Amino acid sequence: MVYMLGRDVSVYITTEDPRSGGSNIDIDAAGSITIANGGAASSTAATLAAGTLSGTLDDDVTVGDAQALANLTGVDLSIGAMDEDISYFGKRSITKAEIKKETTVSLTRKKINNHWDVLFNTFRYGCSGGVELTGLEEVGIGTGYRIHVELNPSSSTAPYGDVFSVKGACIQSHTTSVNADGVQEETIEFMSYIDPSIGQAANQVAITPAIL
Repeated sequence: MVYMLGRDVSVYITTEDPRSGGSNIDIDAAGSITIANGGAASSTAATLAAGTLSGTLDDDVTVGDAQALANLTGVDLSIGAMDEDISYFGKRSITKAEIKKETTVSLTRKKINNHWDVLFNTFRYGCSGGVELTGLEEVGIGTGYRIHVELNPSSSTAPYGDVFSVKGACIQSHTTSVNADGVQEETIEFMSYIDPSIGQAANQVAITPAIL
């Protein structure tokens, strides 16, 4: 588990819809939702509309039309594994058979609007083809979100900070902390079973069926 302060990283969220322009999710100030279908197929992951997540996109990394999350206070990045325990007669020790890896990203920010509430209540699994996914469909290349965590975003010259890209992440939970004497904060947690990518540029190559 790695915990980073919001000022030390920049975080971008895109959808996984592999269409040109993608299925963009736009949430206005009143909480109304609009999904724009991009149309033709593309090798680049679609972007979450700029109107959904306010902030300023810096010059170090470009992730389509996605903007860096504003008012971010903390990022918790965890990498683990899901094991199956196998027991044997006459032996105390067990075999830990690894089934799959899992990557969890928890984002905490000052609560400024209801956008994360809407994403958790309506778009836990993203959208594809201009429609929301309910989680009851078979998992496909357009399921979930892609989370880009850029380290050292203040760097203005090459090499820029590394970018940790989590593919096919779905929303696991959303919590809000109420503080009568201070700032209200909210946390949203994403989880993925697909191997993440690390590099000096955001990985925007669309997911293929082979890695699902």
